Amino acid sequence: MTSFLRKLKWPDYLILAVLIGFFGYIWFTIEGTLNYAWRWHLIPSYIVGWHTGREEWFANILLRGLVATIRISIYASVLALILGTILGIARCSANLTVRMLARTYLELLRNIPPVVVVFIFFFFLSQQLIDVLNLERWARGIARQENNGVWEFFFGEMRRFPSLISGVIVLALFESAFVGEIVRAGIQSIPRGQREAAKSIGMSRMQEMRYIVLPQAMKRVIPPLANQFITLIKDSSIISLISVYELTFATVQLVASSRLIFEAWITTAGFYFIVCFGLSRLFARLERGKKRAS
Repeated sequence: MTSFLRKLKWPDYLILAVLIGFFGYIWFTIEGTLNYAWRWHLIPSYIVGWHTGREEWFANILLRGLVATIRISIYASVLALILGTILGIARCSANLTVRMLARTYLELLRNIPPVVVVFIFFFFLSQQLIDVLNLERWARGIARQENNGVWEFFFGEMRRFPSLISGVIVLALFESAFVGEIVRAGIQSIPRGQREAAKSIGMSRMQEMRYIVLPQAMKRVIPPLANQFITLIKDSSIISLISVYELTFATVQLVASSRLIFEAWITTAGFYFIVCFGLSRLFARLERGKKRAS
């Protein structure tokens, strides 16, 4: 902490003072103009509550929403990585039709507002898939079972499983467009000489991609993919519009029931900041360690 303070110059202190003054002004404006009664003492009970009957602590609405957001983000990022890698390879295909189809998908999703994309994917794809697979009936059957702890650990409350799957699919399809462009850039960054060398020793295009290009390309795109994962966590708030239970949706429910408008949303913003900032610092440290090792 002391070394960090030594690095600060007078412009840093000036910016810090301006920020403190700005947020202080907002605070007093809300309290004075709106005559808002702050009730911060109630927020901890909505994060972790005490069950008087069972005499134990339990995760309340905000903490459950945070866990759901992390769970959805992890599953959606894995699916987006798979789809994005396929799209990135397709963008570099020798077949013109494959290239154009992949490019059309990527350009459409990258140039349409996320809210519109979410509703289109939800009503025309994910909801139809859930109905075809009859996931709601299956999830209710799992929820009625007594020994469903493993299912709840990985997917949360099983009655909300179809909603979770909808959110994962919608978020993954949207984010795969950005992952696809990252993978495409990584593939095209590999020197052409290496591809020509692969062809000269008799490798097919599939073997060239599998053994020469993709291993190097994926190493190069790890930093932007890490940043995209952080972006995905923030973008996950969009799926609250289709009633998927996650942190933003839980906050809307809390505000509606308790009228803790500013306290709830500031707490939610703090949760998002802690998760995203913590991941950005972790990825930066891992990247610095990788550079030192190389």
